Amino acid sequence: MAKMKGATVVDTERCKGCNLCVVACPLDVLALTTKEVNRKGYNYAHEVLSDTCTGCASCATVCPDGCITVYRLKTE
Repeated sequence: MAKMKGATVVDTERCKGCNLCVVACPLDVLALTTKEVNRKGYNYAHEVLSDTCTGCASCATVCPDGCITVYRLKTE
């Protein structure tokens, strides 16, 4: 039976750290950085549990700046 696997790519330089994607993710795949900031001075979102992502794209749907791209693929 095939399962869906996802990969989340965040444009870290455009991310403003609003945290909406982190809250929207049902599997806690994303988190905001705590020790790094982008060139604009924002803590940005990044994947912390990449093997857990199913590609549901809830994070990309709520991102007000369109910084997130989600890729989906089937795995056996």
